[in-house]
Amino acid sequence: MSGFDADARSIWSGRAAAYAETFAAVCADPVGDLLDAAAAGPGVRLLDVGTGSGTVAAAAYAKGARVTAVDAEPGMVRIAAGAVPRAAVAALPALPFADGAFDAVTANFVLDHVGWPRRALVELARVTRPGGRVAVTVWSVPAARGQSLLPRATEAAGVERPAHRPVLPPETDFPRSEPGLVDLLTAAGLADPCCRTISWQHRTSAQRWWSGAAAGVGFNGHLVATQPPAVRAEIRRQFDRLSAEFATPDGGLALPHAALLARGTAR
Repeated sequence: MSGFDADARSIWSGRAAAYAETFAAVCADPVGDLLDAAAAGPGVRLLDVGTGSGTVAAAAYAKGARVTAVDAEPGMVRIAAGAVPRAAVAALPALPFADGAFDAVTANFVLDHVGWPRRALVELARVTRPGGRVAVTVWSVPAARGQSLLPRATEAAGVERPAHRPVLPPETDFPRSEPGLVDLLTAAGLADPCCRTISWQHRTSAQRWWSGAAAGVGFNGHLVATQPPAVRAEIRRQFDRLSAEFATPDGGLALPHAALLARGTAR
């Protein structure tokens, strides 16, 4: 496990319930497209890796797929177990399954949180039968304006990225673009890779969006939650100011988001 992996798991530890109540909803928006890319359907043996609160797994199960869901965070697995019959703790880049055990594998915003993205994809391909699909999403870079609301509020409050925060070294990172993700799938040995950008408006309330950050969900939330009270208050003030750009007539927010959706075929 790399330093990046260890840091990510530390940030997510104990955050399952808060994630399920807040940011899980925005990660759920691409689920239909992801399952279409994986060719999920009745009888398909599908593995959902990094399942989080089980949104993808539950949607695949509703389609009639034979779903197994895994996540590195035990709290996430406990929540996902309420949605699908098979949920277990397991983490990339070493999954406890035989070669070709599944017809399809999904990983929704998982490659954003692993230290070795290519190794992770190699492992996803290994557990997929030849001819089966691997389908993944990652956040686009640069981020859409709605997606970057919290980071912009934090920056406007004068908070800098911690110097000790691990980042992916150039030799393991990849461009968060359509060609960059296609190249990563190709390097992992997947055939016929393709990628497209999907965009949507995530509908939420300012309080709900802020509550995820206040609870320390994800890197941006962790950064907010670990600030002194006065700094957190200034971040909230900036958040309220910036969120006015996305206000809807009913008093909610419509936050533009964009992600890369890619698939490849296991050999």
